[in-house]
Amino acid sequence: MAPSFDHLHDEDLDEDEFDEDEIDLSDLREKYEVQLEQGYDTFVVIDGLPEVNEEQKPKLVKFLLKKLNQVGKTREDLVFMPMGEDGKSLRFAFVEYSSPGEAAAAVRQLDMVPLDKKHILRVNKLTDVERYGREGRIDDEYTPPKIEEFAEKEHLRSFLADPSGRGRDQFVMYRGESVSICWNNEKEPPETIVDRQHWTETFVQWSPLGTYLTSVHAQGVQLWGGPSWTRQRRFAHPFVNLVAFSPNENYLVTWSNRPISIPDEGHPSLSVDDDGKNYVIWDIQTSKPLRSFAQLDVPGAVDEHGNRKPPPKFPWPAFKWSADDKYVARLTQGSSISVYELPHMGLLDKTSIKIEGVMDFEWAPATPHRDGIKTYEQLLCFWTPEIGSNPAKVGLMSIPSKEIVRTLNLFSVSDAKLHWQSEAAYLCVKVDRHSKSKKSQATTLEIFRIKEKGVPVEVVDTIKDTVINFAWEPKGDRFVIITTTEPVGVTAVPPKTSVAFFCPEKAKGSAVGNFKHLRTLDKKNSNAIYWSPRGRFVVVATIHNQQSSDLDFFDLDFEGEKPESDKDLTANLQLMNTAEHYGVTDVEWDPSGRFVATWASSWKHAMENGYHLYDFKGEQLREEPLEKFKQWQWRPRPPTLLTKDEQKTIRKNLREYSRVFEQEDTERISSADVAVVEHRRRLLEEWHAWRASVEEEIAEERAAMGLPDDPVAELLKAKTAELAPDGEEKVIEEIVEEVLEESEEIVR
Repeated sequence: MAPSFDHLHDEDLDEDEFDEDEIDLSDLREKYEVQLEQGYDTFVVIDGLPEVNEEQKPKLVKFLLKKLNQVGKTREDLVFMPMGEDGKSLRFAFVEYSSPGEAAAAVRQLDMVPLDKKHILRVNKLTDVERYGREGRIDDEYTPPKIEEFAEKEHLRSFLADPSGRGRDQFVMYRGESVSICWNNEKEPPETIVDRQHWTETFVQWSPLGTYLTSVHAQGVQLWGGPSWTRQRRFAHPFVNLVAFSPNENYLVTWSNRPISIPDEGHPSLSVDDDGKNYVIWDIQTSKPLRSFAQLDVPGAVDEHGNRKPPPKFPWPAFKWSADDKYVARLTQGSSISVYELPHMGLLDKTSIKIEGVMDFEWAPATPHRDGIKTYEQLLCFWTPEIGSNPAKVGLMSIPSKEIVRTLNLFSVSDAKLHWQSEAAYLCVKVDRHSKSKKSQATTLEIFRIKEKGVPVEVVDTIKDTVINFAWEPKGDRFVIITTTEPVGVTAVPPKTSVAFFCPEKAKGSAVGNFKHLRTLDKKNSNAIYWSPRGRFVVVATIHNQQSSDLDFFDLDFEGEKPESDKDLTANLQLMNTAEHYGVTDVEWDPSGRFVATWASSWKHAMENGYHLYDFKGEQLREEPLEKFKQWQWRPRPPTLLTKDEQKTIRKNLREYSRVFEQEDTERISSADVAVVEHRRRLLEEWHAWRASVEEEIAEERAAMGLPDDPVAELLKAKTAELAPDGEEKVIEEIVEEVLEESEEIVR
């Protein structure tokens, strides 16, 4: 509707009194301007298409629809591709989706996606073209883009080439407001690489392969890396609280307890479609958001009496990744699992997997290789509680087919926990069972043998107590559990526990025998298990306990004499050392499996904060108390590039390599000793030189005053003259010691 000017008088329009160009009509234009974008929010513009004629056009549209329908629903008649006067296409098209959300998803997920080897799609909302293309924002004349000169980037994994040649590992420390990245120097103080104040506002976190260091701020998340520790990526998620990476560092999940609020002036990364969401999944390479999700409001379950239980605890990570980053899944507790395909973040088969009562699920941490299965698959396991007369159930599902490959029915189940072995060879389901009266509780371990035909399940039912902790040996087939006979979480004092070790029996060939009990240590306070990332060694610790802070270092392949009772088992257990770190809150192995760091974090308590460093045998190397010490994290290493045969050759010749390393260590220690001796010798020489210069100055001053050069000698001469008879000389003997040669040797 155009504005009316009928109320103005003719005399008010005298051209001699005013200039029309000076009239400010901006308020009227803003009020009555037609909003072109209204009604067009389901349209997108696709650029970067190949040039085709009328005959080739239908084929291109059908090929393009395969991409377009990955993120929403559209049809051939909803794709308009303009043609030029020469009968050839203009290399762009208008596409209408069924909803604005699908159009927004197309912009996020298809922009910069290759159509073929020569063409890359550019996708924009039609409303954005109208909004940013009018009012002179686009030049009428074409200006070629400025191509920046090639600048070589830093190597993000240069840390693997330790300049000292000793294969040291890096770690990050967060204390006070300072964040430091250091080289581990064993017994010597760590070598600081970089130290920055206010590098993060809440915490720091390494990416899974050690490529990036994450800092968290009110404005979002930043990733740092390279030798100069410059910022590599930035993800603008306001008031972010938690961060999680995909296993191969391709994607990042950020979460904030505050829903996203997009301001009127817009947001540098997010759009109005992300408004009100809590989670954002990002592509790390492009720093672009793939999809956002709102927080699920899951009510508590209903018990057998019809009473509503408290809602479940906040799950983190809320999104769980397959081992190869191809899928990410989210649980809607009690009803379904939603599996999304990457990178376009579309639902697998466009529907969630409905599983009544589902309580939890876990992806296999490695790509499985089941017996007789040659097609590609990823595995996930889930469990459901007893519902009515139906038993509790554990299921093993193959993705992408969604085929249930194994199920197991369970009875009298209070709770269940799912524990994958690191290579997806085994899945242990820790089942807490209650008696009929529900006054007592015990635990059974149901172990799925994933790589064997038919996925058989072995039951370890020799446990009569409640298992409070379970941990598989990485890349191995042994495990450790911690049990207690006392109620968990009922008393303020931590319960007494027992530590039990299990391993397989010896079997012929490559087969793995049944799991057997190896040893149990009673009357302990232990509550945490930390395996070396290389296997074999394990630390059983007591953390978050003011009465006890024990650290027990075990070797499960001890090379000493094996007890007769363990001859048929694949382990030889030995307690190597016991240590104590008062107030310890965290324990972490370095990626090489050579060192263990323990620390008392000020996030948990304010008593004796700082860290200890041990070798794998439990010998303490360093102890450093630090005020306001918050966090220590070893920098992870990416998987080795060596083949299994090359690794086998290295293990076979390890003694020869050890001699070289031991010689280098000896030379390094001896060179350090020589440096100490030389430093002391230099100080002694400086002292003698200073003494000589002072004596020379004193002699010159005495000569100027007419005093004898050596007052001591003159005094002795005078005394001798007084004591000796006249004309009689007396000989006075003086013994002088002179050091001809001196050497120092440090005995270690």
